[in-house]
Amino acid sequence: MTLNMGANALDDLLNAPAMGVQGLHAAYQRRQLRPSQVVERSLALARASEPGLFTCLLQERALTEARASDARWDAGRPLGPLDGVPVVWKDLFDVAGTPTTAGSETRRHAAPATEDAFAVQRLAVRGCVSLGKVGLSEFAYSGLGLNPHFGTPVNRASVDGHRAPGGSSSGSAVAVAARMAWIGMGTDTGGSVRVPAAFNGLVGFKPSIGHFDKRGVFPLSQTLDVPGPLANTVQDCAWVDAALRGQPLQPLQASAVARMSFVVPTNLVFEGIEPEVRTAFEQLLERLRAAGAHISHRHIAAFDELAALTARHGTIAAAEAYFFHQALVDGPQAGAIDRRVLARMVRGKTMSALDLLTLQAAHLRLRHECAALLGDAWMLCPTVVHVAPLVAPLEADDELFHRTNLRTLQNTLAGNFLDLCGVSLPMGTGAAGMPVGALISGAAGRDAALLSAAAGVEQLLAAKDS
Repeated sequence: MTLNMGANALDDLLNAPAMGVQGLHAAYQRRQLRPSQVVERSLALARASEPGLFTCLLQERALTEARASDARWDAGRPLGPLDGVPVVWKDLFDVAGTPTTAGSETRRHAAPATEDAFAVQRLAVRGCVSLGKVGLSEFAYSGLGLNPHFGTPVNRASVDGHRAPGGSSSGSAVAVAARMAWIGMGTDTGGSVRVPAAFNGLVGFKPSIGHFDKRGVFPLSQTLDVPGPLANTVQDCAWVDAALRGQPLQPLQASAVARMSFVVPTNLVFEGIEPEVRTAFEQLLERLRAAGAHISHRHIAAFDELAALTARHGTIAAAEAYFFHQALVDGPQAGAIDRRVLARMVRGKTMSALDLLTLQAAHLRLRHECAALLGDAWMLCPTVVHVAPLVAPLEADDELFHRTNLRTLQNTLAGNFLDLCGVSLPMGTGAAGMPVGALISGAAGRDAALLSAAAGVEQLLAAKDS
């Protein structure tokens, strides 16, 4: 029998630190909770949430899927560890019957999607319950998560004012951090899964290019875009990974830290770092060494070449964003776009074919050079060199916004260009008690090994906190 617990007891249970997907699954097994009970609570929280967190609430669909999950659990035939788990979708993923707004006023009343995105279909087959679509930086083109059209989700870790949720997958991160959902599906073009994971104290998995099917996902950069999950644990992300690839959902085997090798870059990744973030990272290195990991410090020449290429030629994302949105950027609706996003898109207009082809050639060459440099080792650095900034100053000063955005993305952008798979793990707190993240990255195609390695480091960090 399901426990007839009050709202406060239910909140206490679901907000417990250990209540990730695995904990939720165990509570369903013990008949301590029912999926419909969890989903009804999530929907109530979503209805009461701030503007900008949800762009579309899928109440009827969510309740139907939750009741179907109830029936499977009652019959003793759940579909696996994801059955009855609430998930939210960054509003770039098509969900049948709803417009895909991409966080833009120009798409608020777009024609509804006729079918679910491939990823939505795959998680539905495993029993996930789709609560709704959530906010993002307009057209997914900012690492801070601010949105003037729908509203900016509130970073739940803020104690001294409204701090940025991180972007562009802002709503995906906040909904998980607020325990409305246990999986937040986002996309990552320059850090848009890893940055909000770091800002909100979550795990964020950015896979290699092509690792996940992105049919039905609204693009920013066809070359660099990758879907990826945000969740409470590496295991949660691994289950999503398996579901999206049509693989069995097996428990993740954590790699032994003592057998891991890490490369810490000596250039780029510590530029402008806040003292508290540096301290948290140095403490992580000390724990890894004590556990037997091999750590080396290396200058990464690809980082320097990428900086020179960007300064001279621009970025692949800017060129492809302008290509995709050219009619909008050059048309009468341009004034309806967030001015900060528009400024970034317009940069793509000034790029030549030579610029883009030079960048594309370097993208292919440097990803192979970086893979050869890393081999079986993992690159390790802070995910972001600062904690989530206060929103009000960013809204008041566009120059500050652009400087902060570049600083926010400096460590993650390189991973997209070099096609490094990466996991951001919570590694402590920085200024104002805000979360900070550690970024573990590996060569393209090493996604499965990366998740196992990240689980090993996660266990080491958990031992520190226990």
